[in-house]
Amino acid sequence: MKTSHALLSKALLIGTALTLAGCAAQMPETRVTRFHLGQPIAKGEVMVEPRDPTLAKDLEFQTYARIVNAELDRLGFRIAPDLTKSELVAVTEVRRSWRPTGQARGSSLSIGLGGGSGGGWHGGTSVGLGGAVSFPIGKPKERMDVQTQLSIQLKRRSEGTVIWEGRAESVARDNTPQANAEATVARLAAALFKDFPGRSGETITVK
Repeated sequence: MKTSHALLSKALLIGTALTLAGCAAQMPETRVTRFHLGQPIAKGEVMVEPRDPTLAKDLEFQTYARIVNAELDRLGFRIAPDLTKSELVAVTEVRRSWRPTGQARGSSLSIGLGGGSGGGWHGGTSVGLGGAVSFPIGKPKERMDVQTQLSIQLKRRSEGTVIWEGRAESVARDNTPQANAEATVARLAAALFKDFPGRSGETITVK
């Protein structure tokens, strides 16, 4: 009996390890590009704000802002209580773009905080998050890929100079855990601020 229990426990451990390894292997890669002035960045007080100021009170943006705040706090920045008291501003934008799986670039639906178009897959339509969105693309049950892009500019509030900026993006199959918006933005933010400030002008892949 002891031998059987030992074998069963060992099998369960192996199965759990394989499952975890499988989940890790399924996590999409994140591409990160950063630019800065090559000078030390003083870690003063910072405030996260959307690229589109009208989204400052948007609940979805606030969720993303908390994620970015957590990363900045981890790096040693102090989170300012309001914009007027911040030495730095982290201008943040999140875009989500959809296209049929396997389709070449050129036709996608893009949703971006702050509007604009493209989202990395050119030719898409972009609307503000929080509005009604329809998907008149292909068949109702067509498999879709979703690209999530996080862009941040760190600016001096007094003069508006951009002292650091970066973009992180990843692609996952839609309606899978790997494509969850909040979890994806958290993963992108962690990759974007990894080894901050990073090497200027270099694009890296984070797994």
